[in-house]
Amino acid sequence: MANMNTSGFWPTVSRIILRNRIFILVLLAAITVALGTQWKHMRFTYTEANLLPDDHEVNITYNKFLDIFGEEGNLIVLAVKDPALFTVRNFNAWNKLSKQFNAVPEIDLVVSVNNLKKLVADRDKETFVLEDLVQTTPKTADEVSKIKKELFEKLPFYESLLYNKESGTLRTAVYMDKAIVNTSVRKNFVFNELIPLIESFEQETGLDVRVSGMPYVRTLNAQNIVDEIGLFVGGALLVTSFIFFFFFRSFRATFISMVVVMIGVMWAFGILGLLKYEITVLTALIPPLIIVIGIPNCIFLINKYQQEVKKHGNQAKSLQRVISKIGNATLMTNLTTASGFATFILTKSQLLKEFGIVASINIVVIFILSLLIIPIIYSFMSLPKYKHLKHLNKQWIGKFVGWMEHVVRNHKIGIYTVSLVLLIASIIGIYQIKISGSLIEDMPKSAAFFDDIRFFEEEFDGIMPLEVMIDTKRKNGVMKLSTLRRMDDLERLIEEIPELSKTISVTGLVKYSKQAYYNGKPKYYQLPSSQENNFILSYAKKSSDSADLLNSFVDSTGQVARITTFMRDIGTEKMEDIEETLWTKINKVFPTERYDVSLTGKALLFLKGTKYLINNLVISLSLAIFLIALFMAYMFRSFRMIIISLIPNLLPLLITAGMMGYLGVPIKPSTILVFSIAFGISVDDTIHFLAKYRQELQANRWKITKSVYAALKETGVSMFYTSIVLFFGFSVFMISSFGGTVALGGLVSATLLFAMLSNLLLLPCLLLSLEKSIANKKILKKPPIQILPKEDKDVKVDQEG
Repeated sequence: MANMNTSGFWPTVSRIILRNRIFILVLLAAITVALGTQWKHMRFTYTEANLLPDDHEVNITYNKFLDIFGEEGNLIVLAVKDPALFTVRNFNAWNKLSKQFNAVPEIDLVVSVNNLKKLVADRDKETFVLEDLVQTTPKTADEVSKIKKELFEKLPFYESLLYNKESGTLRTAVYMDKAIVNTSVRKNFVFNELIPLIESFEQETGLDVRVSGMPYVRTLNAQNIVDEIGLFVGGALLVTSFIFFFFFRSFRATFISMVVVMIGVMWAFGILGLLKYEITVLTALIPPLIIVIGIPNCIFLINKYQQEVKKHGNQAKSLQRVISKIGNATLMTNLTTASGFATFILTKSQLLKEFGIVASINIVVIFILSLLIIPIIYSFMSLPKYKHLKHLNKQWIGKFVGWMEHVVRNHKIGIYTVSLVLLIASIIGIYQIKISGSLIEDMPKSAAFFDDIRFFEEEFDGIMPLEVMIDTKRKNGVMKLSTLRRMDDLERLIEEIPELSKTISVTGLVKYSKQAYYNGKPKYYQLPSSQENNFILSYAKKSSDSADLLNSFVDSTGQVARITTFMRDIGTEKMEDIEETLWTKINKVFPTERYDVSLTGKALLFLKGTKYLINNLVISLSLAIFLIALFMAYMFRSFRMIIISLIPNLLPLLITAGMMGYLGVPIKPSTILVFSIAFGISVDDTIHFLAKYRQELQANRWKITKSVYAALKETGVSMFYTSIVLFFGFSVFMISSFGGTVALGGLVSATLLFAMLSNLLLLPCLLLSLEKSIANKKILKKPPIQILPKEDKDVKVDQEG
């Protein structure tokens, strides 16, 4: 295969493309239509991003919990903090609202003042019965006041679940059908039933209803992501086309580029549908990524075409040279970019794997589309006019390249000093980076539902469920008084932790049973003594109502219990401290030979997933560096050249990581992608520069200095163009309302800017400084792939093309 690709392969490809241009256009149109039919299979994910592999022990524990108790994230909460709620008119409207929710088929249960049950001891039948708190519709203020007083002062079981005693906030708990909470039905319910009913209540009463809970938050957050896909695609097209036109001053060049990337976006959506992948917070980024990554291909190809036209004015020769001379270089750069994304495929996280597969496929696709469409469309057009080629002579670009040459020639020590200072400062910054495992941190802060999350954190200590599952290892072991006391001991600790809410468990029900036995007196809301336990249990056993209540807290065998608490949005370190505190207590209170205890829940799952993702980041980035080093080794056959090529690409990554530390941007699922994306893209500039450098070395008889400056002049303009497009293209993500997406856009943009300067200043300096060690031809062996063909060989042109 040694030299086939320069002397024969790419010229052959160029002839095939230009001879069969009609057929290729028809084929591309057919594929586009076929992939368009797959759009109907695209669907947005209705579950949280599960960052852990299926066989991870945290996932296994969570799935075991779901098998026993069902979906735990099915609670929607509504609350009003306003004394005006307790007027007769408003109070009855609030009760009517809960009845309307109860009538909706998607709702399993509504717990509200309207249908609240009191546990009462029936002395005659020696059993517990449930009585309605509100037995008739209140008609006077006194009746409402009496209901409020009984709820707030005599029913501690419902405190934190339905009311905040201190602030007077009243809450309604709406439990969705567990079977539909992770399906599209949830979205229809939230938008078509829940929100209209709440808005109607607000208009009728003038009260402000706060709404939250994971199904509600997830639905609105998901809708925001869907809405932003269009925003990103439109923004990326607008920004890249504007910059492209600014550089080329040609409507048709801009139009051709936009056609290429828009077809690329259509294919990206089609491939997502074809593979039946859900649109997640990561895969939603792929269409705008394709635009931003595809434009540099267009710049290299169109720039080369215009240079060739300016040189000899022969269209057919120019088009064939574009393919045969730029084909290898753009293929290599796209493969390195794709490999940066493809490393995610090797992780065990399904979320990352799907992102890696779709992104890497589409990067190769956009290369193929660019290589086919641009020469073919130009072959049907007249030669570019002089005004379209004027940008090649722009004085300011010449001055920029001249400035780079001047800096490299006269300030090598300065470049090394600045690089070293930045490296040291970055390493210091890296040690300040924090990890974030927060479920809601990246949600749009300006959204009304985010304010509501904060409201419920303030009033009820959070909305994110954290579950403790206790397996007593024996049937009916939960209801033994020794187990209940151990659970109560743990619950007291949980309630002392400010970031966690009051617990909901079977112990509360048992305490309520004792209170009911003693005629509902609140001071008896406590666990029974050994003696009391016997006759209270005898009452409970005869009560079908108590059995129904138990189902939510204990499994059908009475062996496994759950303790539910809700947590605030807290940092990873704080969450780990809380987890450690809980485990210390659990290990002390529940002997392992008698109890099997586990912590689970959505919040913990996301935290563990983030930590797992960070470990995968190290693996995927290391793999990306290794793969790209292999590319370099294969292309340049020189170990020194591998080291030289990696230094200017690793430095920008370290600078970005340091910036994250100084700016307080945490490592989280969204920002984790920055490094692999930026490395895969920034190394493209290195390949272009080193490919041109090798070509100049051969032309200038291995004179390093002359070759470095010639390569700098030749590639500087294209590298500047592409880097500016990439910088502003990724900056589009900063218009997002999601904090993580903003950080991703800003950090990748900054990294690519640093990478451009590093490749244009540090890389030439390294080559010049190592002149003696790499001047020998034996160091730079003849490569198996001639990335750029020799300039003096023209290809015979088929005039039909």
